Amino acid sequence: MTEIPEHLLKRAQAAREKAAADEGASDAPAAAAAASADEPAADPRIPAHLLERSKARKAQADSAGGGGVAVQEKVASVVAAAPAGGGVPVGAGPGGHTQRLLTVVKSGSIQDVKASPVDKVHTWPHLLAAEFVAALACISFTFFFSIFVNAPLLQQANINKTPNPSKAPWYFLGLQELLTMFHPMIAGVTIPGVGLIVLILAPYIDKNPSNKPEDRKFATSLMTVHLMFWAVLVIIGSFFRGPGFNFTLPWRDGIFFEL
Repeated sequence: MTEIPEHLLKRAQAAREKAAADEGASDAPAAAAAASADEPAADPRIPAHLLERSKARKAQADSAGGGGVAVQEKVASVVAAAPAGGGVPVGAGPGGHTQRLLTVVKSGSIQDVKASPVDKVHTWPHLLAAEFVAALACISFTFFFSIFVNAPLLQQANINKTPNPSKAPWYFLGLQELLTMFHPMIAGVTIPGVGLIVLILAPYIDKNPSNKPEDRKFATSLMTVHLMFWAVLVIIGSFFRGPGFNFTLPWRDGIFFEL
């Protein structure tokens, strides 16, 4: 059952108390109205159209014979329902018509509740389809690049002649460059190990669930520093190291690097 607001209960209680207080004062006019069975007295509390309608029905009932008592009882009930102090009855609507309170509907129950957006998609087909298209694009680029660019193998290795400079593949030149600056234990184990551990722990340090780059400043900065550090080492080892793996300027001594 729907709860009735407190202000409506208070107003109904006040109306009942006022009607009980004025019951004794209204006994005499009610008795006079009941005694005058032929013509009810005009009461300013009753709308004029109700009086005219009651007179017409009374005349019709008298002509048909009987039924006048029912009309008088109906008029008396309307008079009793009106407040004794005059004015419109409690809960009256436009034109003085009384209304009945059926129920009270809370404002929240009729509002349209929309589901909150979910920032998630399924792995298939959304993610895997995009990765498959990217893989096809990379394979196509490599295929056409190999057609137009000649990449022959080097000559057979000679065990009696070591090339100078002797460089590792480009993806290992960063480690070879570190060996020229630090002890082998630090350059080959400590620095790469610390870098890998930091990258592994990065998702546990930065727990921001957002996918927007502007909201992931820590992760973006960490990956940028890692890539720039490794890229600088690879570029120096590839283009700025000459015979004996000594530092050289490529625009002065040439480039000592082969793919």
